[in-house]
Amino acid sequence: QVQVVESGGGSVQPGGSLRLSCAPSGTIFAIYVMGWYRQAPGQQRELVAAISSDGSTNYADSVKGRFTISRDHAKNLVYLQMTSLKPEDTAVYSCGVGSPVNYWGQGTQVTVSS
Repeated sequence: QVQVVESGGGSVQPGGSLRLSCAPSGTIFAIYVMGWYRQAPGQQRELVAAISSDGSTNYADSVKGRFTISRDHAKNLVYLQMTSLKPEDTAVYSCGVGSPVNYWGQGTQVTVSS
């Protein structure tokens, strides 16, 4: 069973930055697409950013130019660097392994508020 653990969420003022980390267990990490998703209250979960095993990335239009997804194969970690945060970025952010997602993390809250 693969376990996925996220960290790095928190509260920040508009314009601030946060970096989320995702640590999936097991050796399958290198072959899977890794994605960050978010779900705001009353809304459907949406894909924020994804990165494939070869490093190619894609982003939701709403975060392009502000968020950067990256992966460290040596450390089995995936990061989501979030800058210029806006109140509408407030959500629970979850890391997903695979496309479609086979394994989910528990999620980490990101709150952007003044």
